[in-house]
Amino acid sequence: MSQLFPKLPLDEWVEVIVDGLDKNLGFVFDLISTAIGGTVDLFNAILTGLPFWLVIILFTLIAYRAGRWTMALFTFIGLLLIQNLGYWEHSMETLALVLTAALISIVVGIPVGIWCAKNESVQKVVTPLLDFMQTMPAFVYLIPAIFFFGLGKVPGVIASVIFAMPPTIRLTNLGIRQVPADLIEASDAFGSTYWQKLTKVQLPIAKTTMMAGINQSIMLALSMVVIASMIGAKGLGADVYRAVTQINIGQGFEAGLAIVIMAILLDRITQGVGKRKNA
Repeated sequence: MSQLFPKLPLDEWVEVIVDGLDKNLGFVFDLISTAIGGTVDLFNAILTGLPFWLVIILFTLIAYRAGRWTMALFTFIGLLLIQNLGYWEHSMETLALVLTAALISIVVGIPVGIWCAKNESVQKVVTPLLDFMQTMPAFVYLIPAIFFFGLGKVPGVIASVIFAMPPTIRLTNLGIRQVPADLIEASDAFGSTYWQKLTKVQLPIAKTTMMAGINQSIMLALSMVVIASMIGAKGLGADVYRAVTQINIGQGFEAGLAIVIMAILLDRITQGVGKRKNA
């Protein structure tokens, strides 16, 4: 059946844009790759360089501080089980990737969220972009990431950041907008500057909502890091991918269980931090 209108060469336009970016901004991508790769290596060196029992104790103390003793007990037993199953090193590699992606999402996402809350025009521009970032299939992000950064951990982190950043921006924007107007008026009446009002009134009140966004970003980063194993990112995702390709149900279950433990641990700790800060 013939088309009413000729097909738009959208795929060719995208390839032209990508080629242009690669030729003219190659040095920028090299700098980004070096910075992200160095951050991942730093986290990985810390997590794998320390004795496993010391890392387990540290995370248990963090969980106890952020939540309750039951969460600390789960953290201790869960991490001990991961070590016993032989997935300790890969779990730490996955955690290094997630921490790097979450760190970038927070550093970029919170200022953008604040900007959106302060400027309606910016929000109108950013909101469709966030919708696009969240609805685009996650696998699609891997294609430009591979083109600009090759294979390995760096494109995995880049794809994870794009996929995981929207919740941090959205909930930072929402949290600041939900600050009661009478508190803003009171701070204005006392002659507060822009930064005093932001740092001493708006951000402290919006902390719980912002932490919910950071929590969601971490969870999305963890899910994307597993998908990124398809382009060479190491960690538990590679174990799951290998188990799927070899139809090894047992190995897939063990690696999946380790991912679930990591997800629950990160989720509960970030939730606990949000509630504790709000107290």
